[in-house]
Amino acid sequence: CAACGNKGGDDLKACTACKLVKYCNVTCQKDHRPNHKKECKRRAAELFDEALFQQPPPKEDCPICFLPLPFITEYKIYQPCCGKVLCRGCVHAVEAEINNSLRNIQPHCPFCRIPICTSNEALTEQCKKRMETNDAEAFLSLGCHYHEGGMGSPQDLEKATGLWLQAAELGSIHAHARLGRAYYIGEIVEKDMKKANYYWERAAMGGHVQARHNLGFLETNDNRAKKHFMIAARAGFDDSLTNIRGMFMDGHVTKEEYETTLRAHKDSQDEMKSDWRDTAIAAFLKRRTSL
Repeated sequence: CAACGNKGGDDLKACTACKLVKYCNVTCQKDHRPNHKKECKRRAAELFDEALFQQPPPKEDCPICFLPLPFITEYKIYQPCCGKVLCRGCVHAVEAEINNSLRNIQPHCPFCRIPICTSNEALTEQCKKRMETNDAEAFLSLGCHYHEGGMGSPQDLEKATGLWLQAAELGSIHAHARLGRAYYIGEIVEKDMKKANYYWERAAMGGHVQARHNLGFLETNDNRAKKHFMIAARAGFDDSLTNIRGMFMDGHVTKEEYETTLRAHKDSQDEMKSDWRDTAIAAFLKRRTSL
């Protein structure tokens, strides 16, 4: 024990913050705190940075085409019937098959084949049923509808935030990113940069590239900002690549780092592409422009 010197073996508990020292119990930990506080904070910060800047987990694949899902929210669709997140390309492919068929085929989910609900009320009920199974994406999706006032739901920003908090507790990196943005701009909640940073850090560690880019934008330390932008750029995020290019021109990024990031960015972009996705995204953008 770092406080009393007792050799308790496996019975000693490590300091949960720094993992450097062990104690018999809470009393010993409190007694040793004045001597250990500074070193504990230093090591805890090192451990957190190791977790923050480590390689993020691989992108989630579309369960139909098995290509990595796009990180742009509008380019993928949550299916409340089965709880799957599909790329817009696979959804568009089924829609095209139905439209071009000579048979009278009812619109259905591309994954589970259940007929698509035609009313907002039915879609909301499907989301609520998924929420009963602790489906984080269902909480996130319904929260987004309340935020935008879509799917027949009246706009309710407070309810949207509550649903995002529940989704975040269930592990949704997208909910963490949404909450970070809410605290950053002071929407719904009071503006709080510490909380914005907290939620974006959790989202970034889970692989959310926009949140990672935002952290780089907020960072005042050039080396830490470079790390954030480099991770996001290598995942295929265009805005981060633009920042890395600027840092290369300013001498903050080496030629080797820039070339490696360029190649990784292209590889990430290429692995998310398909003909159906390109067609679907073009159609989606055309519809949105005409609204």
